[in-house]
Amino acid sequence: MILFSAAQVSAQKIGVVDTNYVLSKLPQYKEAENRLNAQIAQWQADLQRLQAEYERKKEAFENEKVLLVGDQLKLREKEVIDLENNIRNTIGGRFGSNGEVNQLRANLTKPFQDQIWNAIKTVSTKNNLGIVLDKSNNISVIFLDKRYDYTEAVLNLLGKTLPKAEEPKNNTRPGVKESGKTNTKTKSAAQRKTKS
Repeated sequence: MILFSAAQVSAQKIGVVDTNYVLSKLPQYKEAENRLNAQIAQWQADLQRLQAEYERKKEAFENEKVLLVGDQLKLREKEVIDLENNIRNTIGGRFGSNGEVNQLRANLTKPFQDQIWNAIKTVSTKNNLGIVLDKSNNISVIFLDKRYDYTEAVLNLLGKTLPKAEEPKNNTRPGVKESGKTNTKTKSAAQRKTKS
């Protein structure tokens, strides 16, 4: 029984896929990542403006504090404290561990991860793989024979299944003239028939 199970384990094929590499090759993912990075840059710029405003108002308050009395002092102090709290809340809400950046990133990658998972499942079934490791998830692969790396197979499968924004451009460039000529000939032949 033990020998049978040991033989079964050793008979299982193992494959490796680099999901980060696959993601980097998907134009749709790159576009979405660029949109995310633009949003992050905008939020960072907003935060820098808030920080500059806070520094300016804090410095002005410190310089004028001795001249302020009663409600004026409390009002200016509250303004500085509110700005500081706003900055802290903005950092936590946008850049914290459960912030908007991480949520947006998760929403961005989830559909692509699902598609990659389905492609890996198809490739592993086709190649009788018992185990598939993700090379990009901090797995130390000291040596990998190329025949066990299924990254390109997954990428090729995704290329067939994912809708490509670039596909119509690529298909029209080499074949436009041919299809255009055929269409013109077909139209002229059809026009001759209708005239006669």
